[in-house]
This record gives sequence, C-alpha cells and structure tokens, in this order.
Amino acid sequence: MPIPDPEMRVRFLALFTAAVNDVMRFEFKRPSSLPSDYRPLRGDDRMCGRAFTVKGGPDLVTEGEFEMRAKMLEAIGEDSVVVWDCTGDTETAQWGEMMTLAAARRGCRGAIVNGVRDLDRVRPQDFPIFHRYTCSTGMLGRFRMHHYQKPVRMGEVVVEPGDWIFGDADGIVAIPQALAEAVLRSAEAVLAKERDIRDMVEGGLRPTEIVRNGGYF
Repeated sequence: MPIPDPEMRVRFLALFTAAVNDVMRFEFKRPSSLPSDYRPLRGDDRMCGRAFTVKGGPDLVTEGEFEMRAKMLEAIGEDSVVVWDCTGDTETAQWGEMMTLAAARRGCRGAIVNGVRDLDRVRPQDFPIFHRYTCSTGMLGRFRMHHYQKPVRMGEVVVEPGDWIFGDADGIVAIPQALAEAVLRSAEAVLAKERDIRDMVEGGLRPTEIVRNGGYF
C-alpha cells in the first residue's frame, strides 16, 4: 500500500538531507540538491512537503498582479512547500508577512524563495523559509509571477508539481514523486547503518577496522 502523505512527511523529517542526497546520487543516479545558497531564515528550520511550483522574474508590468498572486495563494494545497523559480532576481522580496500568513492558513509547510522581507513579523510565525537574501523592496512593478504549478528548474534539478521537497540546515533536496517511497526507505536504511557506525566509533574500533566491517566516513 502507498505510504500516506502525512506519514511520508514525518518519516522524511526524521532523516537528514545528506542521507537522501546520497541515496539519490548513488542508488538512483539523479541530482537532488537545490542551489546551495538557499539558507533557512532561522538556522534550525526544517521543512518537508509536496512541491507547489511558482515561476516569475523581473517585470515592470503591474496589471492583474495582485489578482494572480491571490489566485496562486488560494491554489496552495495542504502539506505543500512553495518552490519559487525567481529567474535570478536579486532585487526584490517575493515573500513577506502577508504571504506567510496566507500560505500557513492553507496548510503550507514552507517556502523556497530568493528574497524575504518583514523579518520581525515573519520569524515569529514559525513558518520555515529558505531564502537567498533579505531586502525591503516588494514585488510590485519590479518582479512578477508568470505562472504556477508547472515544472521549474532550480539549479541542476527540475522540480515538478507534487515532487517531495525536504530541507534542513544542510540545504534542500527534491525527490521525484515516483521515487519518493523507495528513496525514503533507502535513506532510513542509511540512517540505521550510520547508527551502527557511530556505535563502532564509540566502541573504540579504529577507522580501518570500521571500513573492513562495512562502515564509512
């Protein structure tokens, strides 16, 4: 039977992104890391959920922008993570206090954006955000959403709507939804193996002995 989404979230969040990354690289031969300059707004933020994708970029046009943004927010599903492809923008904040409030009310579990503002009012909301920079400049007249819930490219990874997104202090990984259950189980096996390696280290075995016993560093 397929693993229900709430259980998938809990089990991914019990892991760490490095284990998932290794499984994707070595077992499935797929890149999974989103660009390394996305960092959690709060250092201990962790998030996991289904990708809700947004594409936008620098744009002077303002007509209909608020209406499109509102429709996007209403389309966000429960247990999702909003993934913004911002086309390299470095000047505007795509996310702030009101976006956080609206997304959280939809059951959203986090966001990946280039720019964030309203930090004093966003941080207390306990909503995970992975970002590249902070600034005070809003989107209107400088940046515009082009579409949402279509594939987006984040570095070397193409993220499809519905893929699994998992982020922690080490970074963010994307897992294709068709592989997610297999990746989860393999990453859980990695976690169990690393517990065994930790026990060997703490038990006094030399590194060469640990490698001979199937361990690694």
